[in-house]
Amino acid sequence: MASTRPSLESTLTRAWLRRGALACALWPLSLLFRALAALRARLFKSGVLASTRLPVPVVVVGNIFIGGTGKTPLTIWLVEALRDAGFTPGIISRGHGGEEGGAPRAVTPQSNAQEVGDEPLLMARRTGCPVVVGRKRAEAGQALLAAHPSVDVLVADDGLQHYALQRDVEVVLFDGRGVGNGWLLPAGPLREPPSRRRDFTVVNAPQLAPGLIQSVGGQPFQMRLAGEYAEPLAGGARVPLASLAGKRIVAAAGIGNPQRFFDMLRGAGLAFGELPLPDHHDFLDHPFDHVNADLILITEKDAVKCGQIENLVGDPRLWVVPVSAQLDRALAEQIVEKCRGCSTA
Repeated sequence: MASTRPSLESTLTRAWLRRGALACALWPLSLLFRALAALRARLFKSGVLASTRLPVPVVVVGNIFIGGTGKTPLTIWLVEALRDAGFTPGIISRGHGGEEGGAPRAVTPQSNAQEVGDEPLLMARRTGCPVVVGRKRAEAGQALLAAHPSVDVLVADDGLQHYALQRDVEVVLFDGRGVGNGWLLPAGPLREPPSRRRDFTVVNAPQLAPGLIQSVGGQPFQMRLAGEYAEPLAGGARVPLASLAGKRIVAAAGIGNPQRFFDMLRGAGLAFGELPLPDHHDFLDHPFDHVNADLILITEKDAVKCGQIENLVGDPRLWVVPVSAQLDRALAEQIVEKCRGCSTA
């Protein structure tokens, strides 16, 4: 069922990729947004607004491009890299769709996605490390460290603009859309200017064209998302994606950039119909009831919610396609080196 919000989001998303009539009409407001964002950052930097330093290194993974760029797979990759280097990592996140009170809440593999958010639940299941969500990241970090004293590094998922938490390493993630039209909200897709400082830049794209590299700035590391198999939502043996060719397939994705999921599946040689859904879709509207297909391929992020909805968990058509981030190990080595050099470590 169509709704006003997805339609508005779709209109803005298209407008943000070029400097057309709608973007130009909104440009004066983007100047105000830019000034307010700069003032807010300056107030935190000068100490007028309070920020908290935690007793362990904090690595922030975030983006300036509004919406999904692949932060969750990157965070999972980074946690695994830190663990391989001898650290004991934990994850803090605001959590989308969680309780509005914002008090720190531990996430376990058995948590309810509606209470803690789909992405934190996915990260808890994939990494096995402590995860705490909370509106105030510093409080979430303090709660996690109190409950898990062995944790010696924190990865803050999607906390780039949360300046109330001091950080030691910043990783800014883009995808193939680069910086869009290069303007800030609401005329463009950016929360902060492309010139914003950061320690590392990562671009989630199959190829790094020269124009894309120039738009994001710096010397970016390339990230690719790879999915090689699918497994039934209800449980069962996984099978290679290529073995699904020839079946009637619909691919559904309630993520920030569904096209990226669809492109990955086509790269695996599959033909299918597309069912893009709003980011963080709750699936309570039964979007698959009228889908005519042998298989419905969904993302892991969507699977954590579908697996907790009674009429979906038993649907034999629903298969999950896990993805993993692939990056240059040099990025991990440099982040590890910065963490080891932190005075808080």
